Amino acid sequence: MTQDTWNFIFIGITFVVYIFIAIRSRAASTQEFYVAGRGVSPLANGMATAADWMSAATFISMAGLIASTGYAGSRFLMGWTGGFVLLTVLIVPYLRKFKKFTVPDFLGDRFYSNAARFVAVVCAIFICLTYIMGQMRGVGLVFSRLFDISISLGVIIGSCIVFCYAALGGMKGITYTQVAQYCVMVFAYTIPAIFISVMLTGNVIPQLGFIGDYIKDGAENAVPLLEKLNGLNKELGFAQYTGGVKDKWDFFCITAALMFGTAGLPHVIVRFFTVKDVKAVRQSASWTLAFIAIIYLTAPAVGSFARTNLIEEIHNQEYKSAPAWFTGWENRDLIAWVDKNDDGKIQYFGDGAAFAGKPAFKLDSDGESLRGSYNERLLTNDISPGRNELFYERDILVMANPEIAELPEWVIALVMAGCIAAALSTAAGLLLVLSTSVSHDLLKCIVKPDLNDKQELMWARIASFGALVVAAYFGINPPAEFVAKTVAFAFGLACSSFFPTIVLGIFTKRINKEGAIAGMICGIGFTLGYIIYFQFYANHQDYWFNFLENGTGVSPEGIGFIGMLINFMVAYFVSMLTPPPPQDVQDMVESIRVPQGAGAASDH
Repeated sequence: MTQDTWNFIFIGITFVVYIFIAIRSRAASTQEFYVAGRGVSPLANGMATAADWMSAATFISMAGLIASTGYAGSRFLMGWTGGFVLLTVLIVPYLRKFKKFTVPDFLGDRFYSNAARFVAVVCAIFICLTYIMGQMRGVGLVFSRLFDISISLGVIIGSCIVFCYAALGGMKGITYTQVAQYCVMVFAYTIPAIFISVMLTGNVIPQLGFIGDYIKDGAENAVPLLEKLNGLNKELGFAQYTGGVKDKWDFFCITAALMFGTAGLPHVIVRFFTVKDVKAVRQSASWTLAFIAIIYLTAPAVGSFARTNLIEEIHNQEYKSAPAWFTGWENRDLIAWVDKNDDGKIQYFGDGAAFAGKPAFKLDSDGESLRGSYNERLLTNDISPGRNELFYERDILVMANPEIAELPEWVIALVMAGCIAAALSTAAGLLLVLSTSVSHDLLKCIVKPDLNDKQELMWARIASFGALVVAAYFGINPPAEFVAKTVAFAFGLACSSFFPTIVLGIFTKRINKEGAIAGMICGIGFTLGYIIYFQFYANHQDYWFNFLENGTGVSPEGIGFIGMLINFMVAYFVSMLTPPPPQDVQDMVESIRVPQGAGAASDH
């Protein structure tokens, strides 16, 4: 069978399964739509949470980032993994005791104010929209490569699919769809990694291959894989793969923003509202960490394999004899080549990108006519100095890796199905939070309290449609260069808004509504302003908060950590200058601290 046939089989079967599950699990009430009736088992919820958590940024971009930057890419692994531990220890057992549907629900009641609820709704909308646009971009990339369509059309198709099963089934439908999506993802990520590990290192376990010997040049020439990669990078002028090249202070801030942002993500928090009690929350969290570990422990190996294969297969390769995968991605404008020395070979050196910005052209596939068409289109593009002739988007490395390694067609199709499952699963969870924030937290709790269940469900589905339209637009016109960067912005917004307010709301009785509202506004306002300024307006990268000699300051991906500190300080000082919360609110905080089933509090 051809590659296209395999693609249609895998993608078609998975889509049929997702939609069938959504129809069978259609939500009939607001409780089923928002929290799946609180009847999900810990095992199923753990699998669904892992799928919700492992977005397109994890599946597509994280290994691509590790492949491109080596050690510096570990900030995503450390930040996201550490953040999930914080989430399960500091937040979800206590919020589950509260028995509400959403994070704004908790903040509105804890800070006895619809104003606090409204600010929380606005924060949730900003966070989820920023996050979901990265998922839509990932869906567009996969559909574009699979079906030879534009990325824009791929984003639109993915949006329609998400709307069908997310708006139809609500949390109940999404939960069981995400169980299926996790199964697709874990096989799609690990099976190609096993194949390539055997080919490059002889190890059937990718993690052992990562620290094993590179044997593709023959057993007699075996060298450690990481040593091989360091040698290739040094030879081509790149930084050492196992060395750190990123500013340490910025590295710390990005890792911290990802970590604390994870603990404040509303679409992950709400997943733990779907189980019946706190004991089930803890069991669910344990399952989730186990399921996440399978992919996260494989990512460094996938990244190193992709980097090795890319250099070995592309550098010094005659363009006319370039492999089919290269021209396939080239036709989608996701990889490009400019022949700076006019030798007809693709040169990949570490002295800058081939282009100053993303190339806005598509190359002809005809080798002879390529030259004239290529040069004509390059007149409007800024060519970077240096020897490097290759441009590629990092997001394609995981998807292209099986093609580079010449794996069987069904493995390539499986990877594409996994990429789509990763993006769709997270997009559905985010869409649910967006629709819930509008229909329940804004309309039901603030604007029109007399809404009945049927009307609330109707508004939830209308809000889902509106959110997807906005997300699709930014998926087509992304504000960042690659999916992981866009998603990092969402973590920064969650870090600077929800995490400090939730932690203070649980563990401090003295923080009042004035402090919480001021903290959230200042935290997310500062973070969002910083991101917008340096991402869209500043024509330089002279970032602020540069505390190290020869440092670069804090990048927009890490600024959420500074925003979080601002939130904490503003909330504390404003609360100290204003009256304390009412006694009944302080009693409620005291009761939240003792999760259901944990026994009475004591001084010992």
